[in-house]
Formats: sequence, structure tokens, C-alpha cells
Amino acid sequence: MINKVINIDVDYQAMGVEPSPRQTTLTTYILDNRNINDSLCKSRPAVIVCPGGGYGSTSPREAEPIATCELSKAVAYVREISAEHNIDPNKIFVCGFSAGGHLVASLGVHWNHPDVIKYSGVKNGENKPNGIILGYPVITGNLDITHKGTINTFIGGREEVKPLASLENYVSEDTPQAFIWHTFSDNAVPVANSLLFANALEKHKVKFEMHIYPDGVHGLSLGDISVAPNESIIVSAVQNWIDMSIRWIDEM
Repeated sequence: MINKVINIDVDYQAMGVEPSPRQTTLTTYILDNRNINDSLCKSRPAVIVCPGGGYGSTSPREAEPIATCELSKAVAYVREISAEHNIDPNKIFVCGFSAGGHLVASLGVHWNHPDVIKYSGVKNGENKPNGIILGYPVITGNLDITHKGTINTFIGGREEVKPLASLENYVSEDTPQAFIWHTFSDNAVPVANSLLFANALEKHKVKFEMHIYPDGVHGLSLGDISVAPNESIIVSAVQNWIDMSIRWIDEM
């Protein structure tokens, strides 16, 4: 396994914001081809994972569009090094949970926005993911059916960016295909968020796969003991989402 930590540099000054003292990084885990039988050595998909956290661990300057530009540049970087690390450049995905799902879906709908292109330095669509994986994502700015803390932190008191929070309004034919999963009983991010995004994808004829599980609290991740701080996070019914998403990737 090859492990690297790469700095993701965006021209913050050009965007009119002060650089954060914290460096944005991309931590990579790439299989070492030398440990694989040559006959089995074929190019593999890559997945960039964005954790949740309600944008609470970031400052307002790191919300949209800053974070989207950073993720945009990360996708372009992985595609740039694809030959070196035996990655299939046509199978680069981004996966996000909760607020991380909001970020991932933001790139999905805004990857070709002029500002994202300009400030992340991409030129030929190399920042477009081939697909997005959303786990219990925050999608909408409608405070009646969203996670208020995530949206309020995202807005950061700037009313002019509030419309950007409702990603369902920006889905288009250029939005990548999506794999979405959520639980009906999620009491932090209502399942309505995933349904809104799925309806928008259907409206624009963008393929998606969605799984709504009846039970489970927010923040399940893999839903098994490997990530469980307590028994409420162990939900056997949801544990198949990871295998289904891998199959979804393989079939694309």
C-alpha cells in the first residue's frame, strides 16, 4: 500500500478570501502494483472520500465555493496521476457522507461552473467525477427538511450564498450518475434530502441507484462494528450498501 499526503492548493487570494492556516490535504491509499500478479494487474477505479461533520470543522471561508474548488482540484489531480498508479481515468468517483455528501453533490452539480473551473485551475473537464456516492447526504437549504446546523454553517451569515445550499435546484444533464443511500428513520438529516436529489436526477434523465433502509440512526458509515462507537451504529441491514456501491462502480 502506497500512502501519500498531497497538498491541495487553490488560489484563495484570487477568490477574495484569506488563506486558512490549515493546509487542505488529500490523503491517498493506493495499492502497490509490485505486490500484484502481473496477469491480474489491471487499472482500478479510484474513490475520493469526504467525511461528514456539518462543515463544523471548517471556517466559513472553507464552505462553498472554496471547498468545491478544492475537491474539484483533487479529482483532477487523481486523474492526472492515473497512469502512474494504474488508476482507470474513466472511473474516478467521489463519495461523501452527511455534510460531506453536500460537498460531493455540490461538485456533481457545479463541476462545470465558471468559478469552479477558474479557481481550481481545470481546463478540459478533468475535474468531473464519473459518478458520485452519497450516504445520508445533506442536499437542500430548506430548513424545514434539512440539517439546520450544516446549512447555517455553510451560509455563514452570508445571505447571498443561501440559494447555493439547495443543490436539487442545480442538477442538470451534465450531473454525474449517482449512488445514494439513506435511512427512513434518520432523525438528523431527513430522508427527504436524498429523495429531492433523486427526483431532480430523474427529471434530467441522469441515471441513479438509490437504497432507502427503514431503520438506522444518522452517521452509520459502514454500519458494522469496525466503526461503531456504540451499538446503535451497528445496523446489519445497511451493511450491504458498500458491496452494492462497488458493484455499481464495476458496472459503469
